[in-house]
Amino acid sequence: MSETFQVSPGGVLTGELSVPGDKSISHRAAILSGLSDGDCRIENFLSSEDCVNTLKAMANLGVTYTVTRGTVDAPIDMVISGKGGQLLAPKAPLDCGNSGTGMRLLAGVLAAQSFDSELIGDESLSGRPMGRIMTPLQEMGAQIDAAGEKAGCAPLKITGGQLTPIDYTLPMASAQVKSAVLLAGLFAPGTTVVHQPATTRDHTERLFHAYGIDCQTEGNTITLEGLQAVKACDLIVPGDISSAAFWIVAAACSPGAKLKITNVGLNPTRTAIVDVIERMGARIEREVISSEGEPLGHLTIYGSELTGTEILPEEVPNLIDEVPILAVAGALASGRTVIRNAHELRVKETDRIDTVVKNLRTMGVDVDEFEDGLEIPGGQHFTGATVQSYGDHRIAMAFAIAGLLAKEGETTVENTACVNTSYPSFRDHLSKFQNA
Repeated sequence: MSETFQVSPGGVLTGELSVPGDKSISHRAAILSGLSDGDCRIENFLSSEDCVNTLKAMANLGVTYTVTRGTVDAPIDMVISGKGGQLLAPKAPLDCGNSGTGMRLLAGVLAAQSFDSELIGDESLSGRPMGRIMTPLQEMGAQIDAAGEKAGCAPLKITGGQLTPIDYTLPMASAQVKSAVLLAGLFAPGTTVVHQPATTRDHTERLFHAYGIDCQTEGNTITLEGLQAVKACDLIVPGDISSAAFWIVAAACSPGAKLKITNVGLNPTRTAIVDVIERMGARIEREVISSEGEPLGHLTIYGSELTGTEILPEEVPNLIDEVPILAVAGALASGRTVIRNAHELRVKETDRIDTVVKNLRTMGVDVDEFEDGLEIPGGQHFTGATVQSYGDHRIAMAFAIAGLLAKEGETTVENTACVNTSYPSFRDHLSKFQNA
């Protein structure tokens, strides 16, 4: 029987909250630590299904890890012992579960190995486009066959071999594609260059520096010299601001609320959610406690009446995971909220334009749908209803928050086991505010 969230309106959004470790950074930490030349102490790793699947994929490539807090299946603190770039052939296909990040980044590494491998995933991941990484990797000399039922989709069968560097312009702003090319470029003799059409998450570049890899960024062009050694390092993973986004919006939409989110990542390529909510009229205090590597700090959100806004085209790439919860804010804000130029939402864990629109309407909210986004007339309210997650963790959590902010009626979010892919403790945190 699938799990559900039962959410009643109300709850006092006050106090402090710490969200789990950053998902994007945890994926990359597992991969780079496994490629390193020694022991890497990783703290606050996100022990979600997605990140653990990437960690276990590295383990199936010969990497070992010792858990110091948590369990083997749900590690939080651990020591990952790197293989110095000398990975071993896996004995079975590597299962990425629901994670597009895991599959795309691992493909970049596996394309350069001296053995064959196969990447598989669940039904949702097997329907997501992988051609976007296959094209540049094949230009580097990789042999990759997308054997899925849909063209360009997993399973990916990879024949590893020697790669050559590439000068590549991304056709879309994608941190995952950029990272796949850069990881492959680590193994290619010579200079790999990636040009972005817009700034995307720079976790890979920042972590390259942490692991002793020289990687230069000038504007939206990243340059990497291949065949550099990956040095072992210790890393504390900050809290995931994409997980914090649900509580940022919940508090911001609740006049009188005061919520402090502690030890959260404040990387400028990830804080667009804070910028937009502030633009809508929220008061948010930022306290930076560490600015080296991945910036870390605290956010204090004060609830108020919000005003609708238009999401700018250049903001979309760094808001792609936050659009579902921004739509919730837009429904409650006065004035119109416009989210366009967001075609990428159609090929996430679900078609997030379609699933957001369906759930908004089910909860009594008027919304206009477009091929590339949606527009929401503001000043509306939510009425409790039964809504679907569609197997998408961010849809499940966004509409649990909608239920918390509803004017009346209980909300049931069905099929919420998917939340374990990014935020295993969400249910407990939701209960904290329900029972406040």
